[in-house]
Amino acid sequence: MPKKKSKIKHPRSKINAATIFLLGIGFLLVSIVLTIFGSNLAMFRPCANSISCIKDLSGKYQPNADGIFLGKRIAPPQYIASQVRKNNVLGENTSKRHIYVDLTSQMLFAYEADKLIFSYPVSTGKWNHTPTGDFTIWIKLRYTRMSGGSGADYYNLPNVPYTMFFYNSQVPKSDGFSIHGAYWHNNFGHPMSHGCVNMRPVDAGKIYDWANPSTQGNVTRSTDDNPGTTVTIYGTTPIN
Repeated sequence: MPKKKSKIKHPRSKINAATIFLLGIGFLLVSIVLTIFGSNLAMFRPCANSISCIKDLSGKYQPNADGIFLGKRIAPPQYIASQVRKNNVLGENTSKRHIYVDLTSQMLFAYEADKLIFSYPVSTGKWNHTPTGDFTIWIKLRYTRMSGGSGADYYNLPNVPYTMFFYNSQVPKSDGFSIHGAYWHNNFGHPMSHGCVNMRPVDAGKIYDWANPSTQGNVTRSTDDNPGTTVTIYGTTPIN
């Protein structure tokens, strides 16, 4: 009667089991990290003066507040606060209004159907890109504080006038892209922003009053009865 062969335990089996165990632990840790931080990934997205940065949607003017831009202290002009704006009439047929921003030429065009109403020079993204596509204005703020950047390009600017935040399905509201007046530079027609569309305050005020949602105070949110104007951004920002 032949002898039964004894079972030989191979070290390789132990190594493979240990490796599989360690890989399993690794995948588990990665899953836990993604679960914890997944909902907060938006904080790592480029932030263009947004509600995720500063959480200020009050639309209120801040008196005696100075700003900082490119290492220089800047006082917002007082005349902006005293301007009385003529608002659109709610219920007015403004559905054919459309704003176009040409990054290549650094120009903004405002149309009613096929009629050109306004055309102004702008300054788009220099330190951060300005997104392209079709967007909708979701809120208008008479004033807001914008801050961001780091090091030499740090900025903290109160009373940014006539801000029109826009968004779409790829660029959420929390990214904070907008069209707004800029009092801290006079280099319109050339890239100067962190992703937003800068305009001369007087030009931004005209677009602000013309565009939907129809202005109803310091803060105007888009609604089904008062929808925001479409903003189309196209082209390529020149490299300075």
